[in-house]
Amino acid sequence: MADITALLADLAAESDGLDALVADLDAAGLAKATPAEGWTIAHQLAHLAWTDRWSLLAASDPERFTAEAQQAFEAGFDVVERGAAEGAGEPPEVLLGRWRAGRAELAAALAAVAPETRLPWFGPPMKAPSMATARLMETWAHGQDVADALGAVRPPTARLRHIAHLGVRTMGFAFSVHGLPAPQVPVRVELTGPAGESWTWGAEDAADRITGPALDFCLLATRRRHLDDLALTAVGDTARAWLPIVQAFAGPPGKGREPLG
Repeated sequence: MADITALLADLAAESDGLDALVADLDAAGLAKATPAEGWTIAHQLAHLAWTDRWSLLAASDPERFTAEAQQAFEAGFDVVERGAAEGAGEPPEVLLGRWRAGRAELAAALAAVAPETRLPWFGPPMKAPSMATARLMETWAHGQDVADALGAVRPPTARLRHIAHLGVRTMGFAFSVHGLPAPQVPVRVELTGPAGESWTWGAEDAADRITGPALDFCLLATRRRHLDDLALTAVGDTARAWLPIVQAFAGPPGKGREPLG
């Protein structure tokens, strides 16, 4: 089982890195458009704060989470878009303060969850380490949109391994969300980490395999870059079918990004 203390430390570090990018932005800075259509930097932060609030509710009051989630989706509007839009209209100090307070509360709540407890979610229930990993993935992904909006280049870190792991674990889901049959053969994934280290998943003798930089795999798995812009290679029919649709997040795949070149 993943070490929740270490995961929360990585989540905090990822959040701090994003916070450093936005801490000095005024209202005009937060209103900068990001590569996500219709979303400003403020939308990105508001979405993270919104998801943290739901995660905190799942960890601290599962019954209330279930009831409120049901009510929200029965209302008929896009709850994700609405949550981002509402927060994006807040003054910078309010939005940033709410995001900072919420992520701290969530970390404390996840640290207190019993190891075997499964927390309700919009998709399948998950244990606290999985929820922390998902929050890290989202923080990194939305942080990439913010960095792109600001023209900033973020150095890749070993925390990418968490995101890559999600991308590998969700292979079956990626096929299903595209209406494709579940893969019947194993796929070996061999990625090169930021320090040149090798990160691997799957049977070593698998004929199908995906190789390349871990950063590129994470950018693709979070739909932040188009496959044509990345140095990833797929060998075998299943690997070639999976690579264009790989995704580390729940829900529909969305439009993805157009090629940069």
